[in-house]
Amino acid sequence: MATPRRQRSRQAELFARSTRSMIALDENHRLVLMTHEIDWTELLELVQAIRMSKLKSEAGRPPHLRALVGAVAFRATRRMTYRDTEDQIRHYAPARYLCGLTETEWTPDANTIQDFEELLGEDGIRRLNEYVVKWAVEEKLADPTVVVADTTAQEAAIPHPNEMGLMASFVTAVVAASKKVGPALRGFVDKVATVFATAKRKVREYRLFAKEKTKAAKDKMVAQMTTVIEKANQMLGQAVKDVSAETAARLRRYKKVAWARLKHLHQTMGKLTPQIRYWLRTGYVASKKIINLRIPELYAIVRGKVGKTVEFGLSWGITRLRGGFLLATLGTDKSELHDSKFAVRAVRDHIAKFGKPPRAYAYDRGGWSEANVTELTRLGVKHIGLAPRGRAHWRVSGKMKDTLVSERAQVEGGIGTIKCGKYGFNKPAARSAATMGACGQRAVLGFNLNKLLRGLAARREVVLVG
Repeated sequence: MATPRRQRSRQAELFARSTRSMIALDENHRLVLMTHEIDWTELLELVQAIRMSKLKSEAGRPPHLRALVGAVAFRATRRMTYRDTEDQIRHYAPARYLCGLTETEWTPDANTIQDFEELLGEDGIRRLNEYVVKWAVEEKLADPTVVVADTTAQEAAIPHPNEMGLMASFVTAVVAASKKVGPALRGFVDKVATVFATAKRKVREYRLFAKEKTKAAKDKMVAQMTTVIEKANQMLGQAVKDVSAETAARLRRYKKVAWARLKHLHQTMGKLTPQIRYWLRTGYVASKKIINLRIPELYAIVRGKVGKTVEFGLSWGITRLRGGFLLATLGTDKSELHDSKFAVRAVRDHIAKFGKPPRAYAYDRGGWSEANVTELTRLGVKHIGLAPRGRAHWRVSGKMKDTLVSERAQVEGGIGTIKCGKYGFNKPAARSAATMGACGQRAVLGFNLNKLLRGLAARREVVLVG
């Protein structure tokens, strides 16, 4: 029996209702206040300088910088996908007002916003964040004379790494990418089919039956799988080498992406298999161990937390000015932002940004050493609040010590806030280390923008909405 058609309203409109809505924006709306307070001339000059430093050529249409910068600021203050950002800017009046689009029907699409953020990169968004923090200093909402710092980990959205899982991912990724490349690798797909079938069988045996086996038996299964993967990777390397440069140059769109993916997988697995062999031979994890095939720059960070001793991702240094505003520094290497190093680097970076050292500076006991105290004194820090280790004594006392201890405790709150779901510092939807860096800086930018707007609103005794 056919479902009866749902009735529409039986009382028709005398005149068709307009789809063009008329709405007045609240002056106290968060995005309206942001639009009014930003010095767009200065900000756009900064963005244009960042853009020109990265472009190879100025060919093409000039970008809608005003709208794109507004989109970045809007997306920073609340976590959302690029598609959701496009939809919000198209239909949400305060967002259109922030982007300067209330007098036009044009809206930047998701791809345009994504391309613009990728062009800015981690360093470009970091400069935008520094602009906001300096603005807060000018408004007397942040005090650069009292500074604290700490390190934290940005977790990546990846599965827990293990050798068998990484090799299984290699097989799946190579099969998928090879099919997308098409005729150029048809011979390779046929030749490697038997090898991959063997690899899949060994992965299935390991996952189903390894729980009842001893460590020696498990290691033997991993060694056998490594041998199979080494053979498959050797065949992949030969297939990539056999494809002529002309054939590779003719690849377009998804085929070109899949081709680049295959070359990346071949290089990464060429580094990973010796690391697995080293672990099987010695029982120790190799230096710079690869923990993810798609983002090989990631590394394991030992934190020693209850329930989470190790985090997988990237290290960051967080500097907090008195007033709560944050500056973030990305560590591209595992040892680059160790506590003992970042305790001094944070002050050097502060001098580079503000022209002079902080009057008072605090760090936890991870940054304590006589050498660091001597270096901070040489840099011009008057009150050094490095938490001492062992029988060492504080270099500050009385009210100044209480102030620095209180400020040091509050940096944890700021780090916890940028890691919440609103800003998305942790486990961002990123498939490269560069994108993870940009997501981290964008989270800090959104935190600082919201904090600045709350401070300006409190000064004027108004309640923000939106």
